[in-house]
Amino acid sequence: MLNRRQFAIGAGASAAAGTAALGSIALAVAPTRASAATAKALASDPPASTRQLARWIVSTVWQDVPRTARDEALRSIFNWVGCCLGGARQTTTDRALAALAEFSGPAEATVLGRVERLDILHAALMNGISSHVLDYDDTHLATIIHPAGPVAASILALGQRLGTSGEEFLHAFILGVEAECRIGLAVYPSHYERGFHITGTAGVFGSAVAAGKLLQLNEQQMIWALGIAATQAAGLKEMFGTMCKALHPGNAAQNGLKAALLAAKNYTSSDIALEAPEGFLFSYSDEQDFAQITDGLGGRWEIEKNTYKPFSCGIVTHPIIDGCLQLRSEYALRPEMISRVSLRVNPLVIKLTGKKTPQTGLEAKFSIFYISAAALVHGAAGPNQFTDAAVREAITVALRDRVEATVDAAVSEEEAFVTITLNDGRVLEKHIEHAIGSVQRPLTKAQLEFKFSDQAATALPATQVDRVMALCWHLEHLATINEIAVATVPDALG
Repeated sequence: MLNRRQFAIGAGASAAAGTAALGSIALAVAPTRASAATAKALASDPPASTRQLARWIVSTVWQDVPRTARDEALRSIFNWVGCCLGGARQTTTDRALAALAEFSGPAEATVLGRVERLDILHAALMNGISSHVLDYDDTHLATIIHPAGPVAASILALGQRLGTSGEEFLHAFILGVEAECRIGLAVYPSHYERGFHITGTAGVFGSAVAAGKLLQLNEQQMIWALGIAATQAAGLKEMFGTMCKALHPGNAAQNGLKAALLAAKNYTSSDIALEAPEGFLFSYSDEQDFAQITDGLGGRWEIEKNTYKPFSCGIVTHPIIDGCLQLRSEYALRPEMISRVSLRVNPLVIKLTGKKTPQTGLEAKFSIFYISAAALVHGAAGPNQFTDAAVREAITVALRDRVEATVDAAVSEEEAFVTITLNDGRVLEKHIEHAIGSVQRPLTKAQLEFKFSDQAATALPATQVDRVMALCWHLEHLATINEIAVATVPDALG
């Protein structure tokens, strides 16, 4: 198990040594987008994307899924459970439960890390919220979707009701992630630039598909589930820095599960909800790439491109944090040594994280000025750096005010340039091409376990944390997914 210092220094050491790329990241390949003329033609005669996707989902069996996709799905679920435990006792989760628990139906499903049991729709909502509240969850970098939250929260709740096995759960999860990420790819980046939080909007499809697979929907029912999901797709970037950001994956989980349950009872919807002229793709984006939804189904697996955050804030800030941590470690920097911190970043970084003077922990996650200072002061950017008290710490605020940032469209969303000018005149520079935690520099199993145990310790004793981690790694062989859910209940193991 790594301690916090080893984890932070490990990021720098990894960069210094260099790591082999695991394959080109999808961000590097710009998909061919429909021109205005092509879009008009597609709107009048669109491809049958909804039916093709539904047919593939229904017909795909476990044996069709390669070992590489299964292994990455295990890492994804492991990371997700840890994030749920980390978020279980957060104020956002407490308030959501206080507001809605009394309206729950039968107590059939677990809120991970808590004693409450709720009906499956409310449990899906709460686990979706808790998994995202620390902004520490997984990321599909080509779309900036956090894939696991909506999908896993949905089928964990449903799986407890159905007695779903670990293998069945993992299969449904992989298909759900495939659907949400492919639909996300079809509308990104225009969809995101229009102000939609893509985890909420695309996540509802992943939730519906995964739940529909567990419910054994037929092709027509799966088409309806996708349509019911489409008409519930929601989430606005305006909510970043508030509790509503975590509500988005929670709603996606709950609404997608609801879509599958309705479709299972033959509740109808449009058969062309994705591709229709007034369907999801055309209504939610100025550009559409229909091929992303159906091309290569079963040949490429988006789950294999999933990544896991080493820092509990927006993914676009991670190259900057990585650079700050490396310079801090290499030169034994202290705040009083630093005259100025200069950042050169992609325009999206300032657009998303340009808050100059955050006042709360949630706001601080969207301030590259605070985040850079916190990394240099504390040598970390974990949950402890994003509390309300940490944001107002005098030494960090003073350094925050000495951070400046310039945008450069030539800098990719994955990279950053960090320059630190010291009081003695020295100028230190670091270029981060791919941050720790990216596809090119993935977290190791030990780093994932450190992250899991560090978060879970806020909800469970150490012996119980170890038991939950072991169950997660053996998910594929569990008789029922309920084993993991029950093991996360405080004092469940005595």
